[in-house]
Amino acid sequence: MRPPTRHPSARPRRPLAASLAVLAGLLAVGCGGEGERPAVRPAADPLPLLQPAAEPGPDPFSASTVLTADHSAARRPPSPAATAGPSAAGSAPRTVDGATPGLYGGTHSLPSCDVDQQARLLAADGAKARAFAQAAGVTPSGLAAWLGGLTPVMLRADTRVTGHGYRDGTAVPQQAVLQAGTAVLVDRYGAPRVRCAAGNPLRAPADTGPPTGYRGEPWPGFRPDRVVLVSPTQRVLDSLLLVNVLNGAWLERAVGTRGGEDREPAVPPAYDPDDRHVADGPVPDGARTAAGAHPAAPAEPTARRIPGPP
Repeated sequence: MRPPTRHPSARPRRPLAASLAVLAGLLAVGCGGEGERPAVRPAADPLPLLQPAAEPGPDPFSASTVLTADHSAARRPPSPAATAGPSAAGSAPRTVDGATPGLYGGTHSLPSCDVDQQARLLAADGAKARAFAQAAGVTPSGLAAWLGGLTPVMLRADTRVTGHGYRDGTAVPQQAVLQAGTAVLVDRYGAPRVRCAAGNPLRAPADTGPPTGYRGEPWPGFRPDRVVLVSPTQRVLDSLLLVNVLNGAWLERAVGTRGGEDREPAVPPAYDPDDRHVADGPVPDGARTAAGAHPAAPAEPTARRIPGPP
């Protein structure tokens, strides 16, 4: 395996620290004032919106912070052609544990998203940052540290989420399916929390049952029965087992890092990444331990866990 290359992600993270400090200061001013507009409004449409990986979609929170192109299509096991259109009834999403090896992809030593830039974009607009924090389920004072602890990866399966757009000063919840190849930031429980193409905060889906239809145009290969729902782990993860989207090899990325510490896993799964689709059922018991986990720490005052789906 080639040695890690020097990349901006491996440089000292002083720019990020400065951005986060500014962000924390902005959020500390003017929070909770009487008569303020609610930061999150009720959802408008229950049908999931199909969101292609490269498109910002409606009501972006910020400009794109995506750094790496979508190479994952070349590394995903082939699926039969789609059998249902966007308005047809679908199947319930398949629940996948957030520690599942190969659930996410990445490129060795390269982050999929610019976390520093995401922090700077939020720091430039205090009202937007407060709406983002509430939509993400994070205390405003804890948003800076929370962003700094997320991990940039790419989805390897179409994934059901609750996204949030920014409209008229508030966050608007939107049920969505994110296309495989979408660049996201995930938390220490393996759950996707930010969509980098538009800076949208992500939460678990409001409804885990089969939708009556979809909005938007399906992409080639879209299948409702291949959509997954990520269940946050019960234990804090030390690292994630990714698939290198350039060569299909296993890749271990420490949680909260930007790719500068990527390495070949000491205990890789007993199967090749291309041998199974992430929606194809449970992972063998021995494979899941390779990601590394430790018991969950007591709840922190700066951030809240998203409860897993029932």
